[in-house]
Amino acid sequence: MATFALQVQPDHATEWLDTARRAEAAGFDTLLVADHPGVVASPFVALAAAAAVTSTIRLGSYVSNAGVREPILLAADVATLDVVSGGRALLGIGAGHTPAEWAAVGQTRPDVDGRVARCIAVAEATRALLGGDEVTVDTPGLRITGARLTKPRPVQDRVPLLFGGGNARLLRWAARNADIVGLSGLGRTLADGHSHEARWRADQIDAQVELIRGSTIEALVQFVAVTDDAGAALADRMKDSDLSEADVQAAPYVLVGTADEIVAKVGENRRRWGITRYAVRREALDALGPLLPRLAEQ
Repeated sequence: MATFALQVQPDHATEWLDTARRAEAAGFDTLLVADHPGVVASPFVALAAAAAVTSTIRLGSYVSNAGVREPILLAADVATLDVVSGGRALLGIGAGHTPAEWAAVGQTRPDVDGRVARCIAVAEATRALLGGDEVTVDTPGLRITGARLTKPRPVQDRVPLLFGGGNARLLRWAARNADIVGLSGLGRTLADGHSHEARWRADQIDAQVELIRGSTIEALVQFVAVTDDAGAALADRMKDSDLSEADVQAAPYVLVGTADEIVAKVGENRRRWGITRYAVRREALDALGPLLPRLAEQ
């Protein structure tokens, strides 16, 4: 069974609340908001507003940057969201990649090993705080002494953890600890601090999936279009890419084609890679909403 999460940014109050209602009515499993301080909306404020006009859809950050988020503050945000939503919060977390986010909080972005170590430490500490534990951590990337989240306490006994990223060590950790492992198809961060190398070739996806096989695997879809001419729809997106059209069409990070072709691809992604969840962007609300009953059967 395939489930779909909708990742959206709020631009206007009326539109945002309407989007939350429509996503729930269409059958999306989760409503997600990105977490890039300074360039997008605060995810937990936006999600709390969405909670007030929905009743079943899950709500989560996608994903919070462990490099610039402190566990006690992150745990308080997630627990508050869980309370106001009646137990629908999801903790999404990743190692972070954008240098500007570290600079904005007066820090220098660590190297890969440093980001990985802090991500694991922050995720474990946040989960422990949400579970009611007193937390003390003393590592180079994180120091906490006797922290405890007394109030608010989450409604859920265990808030689900979604890890998003592609580092091999983090994927191994996520396979053991996360409820959902999200693959983005993104590789090394490029010089602009925002763009990434693509890891969309089948062998690259195979290698990542091998590290997390048996987990609930989610793919972040970069482009959705229901069309009779997939080649034309992809041509503009591929003009600066060194990937072949076959690579792009086979990758789980695009869902482009006729309704039947998209349904078939979701089924093939499950059989080949075990992918059963997808995070899609705003354009997919209209494009995929009518297909969700069929996609759920894959």
